[in-house]
Amino acid sequence: MPTDHLDDPFEHRLGTALRQTGDIFDTDRPALIAAGQARGRRLRLRRRAAVAGGAAGIALVGVTGALALPGNGSGQGAQERQPAAARPTTPPPATSIAPQPVSGERMIATLERLLPEGKVSDAEARGGGGDLPMPSVRLVHDDGEGGGAISVVLNRVEPGSQAAREAITCPDKVHVPHDSCITSRLSDGSVLMLFQGYEYPDRRVDTKLWRAELVTPGGEHVGVSEWNAEAEKDAPVTRAEPPLSLSQLKQVATAGEWRALVPAALGEPKGQGRDSRPAAPQPTFTGSAADTLATLLPEDAKVVGKGGEGDFGYLVVDDGKGLSLVQINVQPGMDDVVGELFGGAETLPDGTLVTDRQTPGEKGGAGVVMWTVDTLRTDGLRVVISAFNSGSQQTAATREAPALTLAQLRGIALDPRWPTLLR
Repeated sequence: MPTDHLDDPFEHRLGTALRQTGDIFDTDRPALIAAGQARGRRLRLRRRAAVAGGAAGIALVGVTGALALPGNGSGQGAQERQPAAARPTTPPPATSIAPQPVSGERMIATLERLLPEGKVSDAEARGGGGDLPMPSVRLVHDDGEGGGAISVVLNRVEPGSQAAREAITCPDKVHVPHDSCITSRLSDGSVLMLFQGYEYPDRRVDTKLWRAELVTPGGEHVGVSEWNAEAEKDAPVTRAEPPLSLSQLKQVATAGEWRALVPAALGEPKGQGRDSRPAAPQPTFTGSAADTLATLLPEDAKVVGKGGEGDFGYLVVDDGKGLSLVQINVQPGMDDVVGELFGGAETLPDGTLVTDRQTPGEKGGAGVVMWTVDTLRTDGLRVVISAFNSGSQQTAATREAPALTLAQLRGIALDPRWPTLLR
């Protein structure tokens, strides 16, 4: 099966995670998001996803699980099958490792065996392991009620790492509206997240996205996603719900067959091979961005909601005129983005660069506006803050302007407390 045309599934999963989490800190897209993607894993905002991811983005990003493997006729043709319904299987030990690269054909065969009765079409996959990317498979399954896309991506994460935790952490509804998300621990110590949401958080298209994310004690990560359309994007809805019920989705994700196919080595960021030299140590933000932000608000801004973790945080405030979302991201070691983000910026006497923007919201909320102040100190510490005239980017405006003025946002971003929280 020709597979050279397939894009890197990790990049698709990561890109989708960023879109679904609202890019978490979504300021001016040409500036912050494009530049953030160019810097890859060094941006903490790129890890918050979770979004996922979700997410749980990162790796995972909360790993939202989307996998775009375009069907162009080169994949396996439609097949009529009548196998037994999906059934739970006994997983091998959590430390199982695939000793050899896994072929795309084996990925397709494994997924087909685990599916309930129905017709399979447009099956495509890419093998992985060794020097190859992560194994992945995507197909369309039709149980007689309409076709729905199903994808599986396998990866290995460091047990107990932030990437492992974020992979199975339910996303915050402020950033990723969804119907349901539950996390449970299985008898073998694995953790499973089951997510029921939408491909587009603003619901501009009613394509549903259901995901199962499994992380074992040994670091095997199995991500299964399904949609109620034959493609995750730009395809009409074909059925009311995705083809697998939540229990069937769980059975597919927890099947022992996948764990034996997970690559032996941790996935490497693109362009960072085994011979790459490690990056120089970067300062770490050790405080809580949300807690610090709360202490810097004007007196009339009462906090009614709070979220985020570490260097990313958000507050929902009410000054008596309606809800207003305020987001902040604190990013050390960002001195290499001067040309990308701060062209034409104001330079303060101490060398700090400052820009501000007033733009429409981008997450579907009617009438939402976004006011942003972005700062970069000479030591590379970037503090960027945005405020909205709604309590969420996805909901309609609740007031004419955000609760904080640009001058107030500027004062918060330039406050001397931020550098004291670096280590």
